[in-house]
Amino acid sequence: MHATAASAPSNSSWPALTTDPWGPTRATFHMFTQIVGKVRMAFAPMVNHWWQVPLYVTARGLSTGAVPYRGDVFDIEFDLLAHRVSFRRSDGRESVFALEAMPVSEFYRRVFAALAELGVEATIHARPNEVDPAVPFEDDHENCSYDAEAITAFWRQLIQAERVLTVFRSRFTGKVSPVHFFWGAIDLAVTRFSGREAPRHPGGVPNCPDRVMVEGYSHEISSAGFWPGGGAEGAFYSYAYPGPEGFAEWPVPEGAFFSAELGEFLLPYEVVRAADDPDALVLEFLEATYEAARTLGHWPDGPVAA
Repeated sequence: MHATAASAPSNSSWPALTTDPWGPTRATFHMFTQIVGKVRMAFAPMVNHWWQVPLYVTARGLSTGAVPYRGDVFDIEFDLLAHRVSFRRSDGRESVFALEAMPVSEFYRRVFAALAELGVEATIHARPNEVDPAVPFEDDHENCSYDAEAITAFWRQLIQAERVLTVFRSRFTGKVSPVHFFWGAIDLAVTRFSGREAPRHPGGVPNCPDRVMVEGYSHEISSAGFWPGGGAEGAFYSYAYPGPEGFAEWPVPEGAFFSAELGEFLLPYEVVRAADDPDALVLEFLEATYEAARTLGHWPDGPVAA
């Protein structure tokens, strides 16, 4: 069954993608991105808050960007238009295979075969993080779906989200992350920092060492992004760590709400897509929820919205 991936109403370029029908493909693609992301992590030097591990939105799909390897670099890109995975090394070697319905175990095998063609020797922790159960990649024969139409629509959602999150990022003069695609939770995120250390994170994320969360949340933040969950077509989200008193009651644009279950504000993607000005609505949501974190958390003067 193909997921709904029709064009949005009127002149909007925000595609529709109903979350439930493409759930099996989403689960499979999530594992594909974890495998590729872990290859990047194996070689990239550590950067604060694990900024060396995510993927990035490109004009074709998602990429590792340049990964250092023995005096040169390689990259891996999910081409979500042509539906293939490209492996390129700076010495000119290349390898490509088709993105299609296959078990995670087969994708894992093909990734390492392609790396071998490039002369790249890689070792990764070969089981997923932040999911339960965490079936080793080579043993995962159940996740095997690939709805190409849905995957392309999801990528086009990411393009729209990345555009607006980049504008939001540009308005802050303090420490702020790039706009990252974190493969652990399959979400696009950007994070602003107050400059102060935060209380130690309690950890407890499924199949993720507590030290990962402790490092990721070592400093006080306001974080926002887009996730293919939280709404009928996904959702924009925003949260603070630590969450200040009164955060859940802060006023947000119509259509947005605070999820007590998730501990964060959500703005359903379908609400954004139907808006007269989707960009303006998302930016209003991002600014309002950041202001809640900044004001209620008594952030020091200095890191401010420009």
